[in-house]
Amino acid sequence: MDVPIAANVLGTIGAVCWSIQLIPQIIINYRRHNTIGLQRSMMLLWACAGVPLGAYNIAGNFNVALQIQPQILTVLSLITWIQCYYYDDKWTVMKCCLFVSAIGAFFGGIETGLVFALKSGVERDRHWPVILMGVISAVLLSAGVLRHYWDIYIHRTVRGISFIFVAIDAAGDVFSLVSVFFQPKLDILGMVIYASEFVLWCGVIACGGYFNLRPWIRQKIRVRKEGEGSCEGQTVDGVGNGVSNDLSLHQVPSSTSVFRTPSSVVGSRSSVRLDTIG
Repeated sequence: MDVPIAANVLGTIGAVCWSIQLIPQIIINYRRHNTIGLQRSMMLLWACAGVPLGAYNIAGNFNVALQIQPQILTVLSLITWIQCYYYDDKWTVMKCCLFVSAIGAFFGGIETGLVFALKSGVERDRHWPVILMGVISAVLLSAGVLRHYWDIYIHRTVRGISFIFVAIDAAGDVFSLVSVFFQPKLDILGMVIYASEFVLWCGVIACGGYFNLRPWIRQKIRVRKEGEGSCEGQTVDGVGNGVSNDLSLHQVPSSTSVFRTPSSVVGSRSSVRLDTIG
């Protein structure tokens, strides 16, 4: 299906999603001043995946938005990756900047060489190198997301990752996937690249709903029921004894995220108990 306008519009929307997808994660890391639970290997794998994916999209003459998309992915992934060393390993700002700049320049040089090599191969009717780049990028992108599945299996919770980031990234995959349908030539491998990552992100969202959202809803319902029961008991005692009961707000641990992990709940309850004893 050859509809250039639709391909460019959808590809641009996908590129925009991929441009801002990691920004919520970067902001969360900055506010927390740590990257606990965020998989460094995932960010590095994504940064590496942007190199063959960019060469594949450029050599395949994809629309301009899809050609720029992998470059943005690599840059944001490197920024998120270096945050892990800055906040958790206490690297200096200068060391982080020099290190990530060197890696970025190295990746840029490799991708440039790959683009010229792949285009030269296409002119000689050798398409297998282009297909190889697509396969490598798909494997790296999927491996990065699969790393979180192992962390979910070990800790029985989705931790260290922004669900806003996951949703935006999944949306970018969908728009990029649909844009491939409107290319002059239907690219099966390109569809596999975006569809595989989208399916994996759906699994992460489902795990978040099961391990994080469901316990949070149950806790809210239980606290509300306990609060209503205690209020009724206080009212009856106050009327019977002729004593005025003023309702006071106890210190309730606030949550910065809808999805709270079981460990954070236990830690919050422990802190409240210590304050009460003190």
